[in-house]
Amino acid sequence: MTLLSDILTFNETFVEEKQYEPYVTTKIPNKKLVILTCMDTRLVELLPKSMNVKNGDVKMVRNAGAVITNPFDSVVRSLLVAIYELQADEVMIIGHYDCGMSAVNSHATLEKMQARGVSQEALDTLASSGIDVHDWLKGFDNVQESVKNSVELLRKHPLMDKNVPVHGLVVDPSNGKLDLVEEGYAK
Repeated sequence: MTLLSDILTFNETFVEEKQYEPYVTTKIPNKKLVILTCMDTRLVELLPKSMNVKNGDVKMVRNAGAVITNPFDSVVRSLLVAIYELQADEVMIIGHYDCGMSAVNSHATLEKMQARGVSQEALDTLASSGIDVHDWLKGFDNVQESVKNSVELLRKHPLMDKNVPVHGLVVDPSNGKLDLVEEGYAK
């Protein structure tokens, strides 16, 4: 069986046996909070449990590194929709220690892309369109600074409600401890 087959088989039973019932909720977050965090596998269950967050409590947006790279990317759009359409009254940007984005080597990643069939022509097309793939793939050196940068970018966004606090935190993926980097109430 393939991974997809396994998932679909499990899902069929999940639905038939109504195992979804404990998770039924609305689209409005109970705690009026939207969180941007990393896609790291260690955080899938640990982060919500370390924050006493349950299904239905928050909107959760994930990407590599919990980084806002562009003020008009899909991450910012998701955060703004959570605020303006889904009643989120606070934002938390939560990075984590030992993040893979702190070790991304764009040259090595491009080599892996090419080994999997991405052509030099495709890379050249991006470059001729003004896209610096190395810059686009780069990670960060310091997770606290990365979180601060994302917090500031969102706070200063021209479409951001200035009354919505934006907090920055870093979580330890080994034990769930949260360290406050930026408190948003006083800003």
